[in-house]
Amino acid sequence: MKEEPVAQIAALPIRWDDKRRIRILMVTSRDTGRWVMPKGWMMDGKKPWAAAEIEALEEAGAVGRISRQPIGSYHYDKLMPDGTAVRCRVRLFPMIVEKLKRNWKERDERKRRWFSPKSAARAVQEKELAELLRRLGSKADREPALKALLRAA
Repeated sequence: MKEEPVAQIAALPIRWDDKRRIRILMVTSRDTGRWVMPKGWMMDGKKPWAAAEIEALEEAGAVGRISRQPIGSYHYDKLMPDGTAVRCRVRLFPMIVEKLKRNWKERDERKRRWFSPKSAARAVQEKELAELLRRLGSKADREPALKALLRAA
C-alpha cells in the first residue's frame, strides 16, 4: 500500500504591475537554488493559511493579505537529510503582496524575484504547479480564492 503524501503549505505571493499584468514572487530553495514558492510544514496551533503567510514573510520578506481558501495543490518529492524522499502534497494559498521587506529572516539564504505566470511556470520543476501558474496568466480573475481575496481588499 502506498503511503499518503505528507501535508505542506505554501504561499502564492502575487501583485499586479503598472499594466495590470499579474506577477508572481518566487524564491530560490536553500539546497539546490531552484525557483520555488515560499513553503513549509504545517505549524502547531496555526491554520494552514496563517502558516503559509509566515513562510512568505520568512522566506521572501513578503507582507500582504492571504486567502483562507487554497487556489490549488501540487505534489513533489522532498529529499530528506538522510537521502530518502518523502512525497508531499502542497496546498497553495494566494497572497496579495502589499510590501516587500528589505530585511527578512532568510535574506542571506535565498534570492527572490517577480515572474510573469508563463516564466514562473517554466522556472518550476513540478508539473502540477506549472499548470496552475500558467492558468493564472489568463484566468486569474476567475479563480475563486483570488476573487474572494480581491473582494475583501
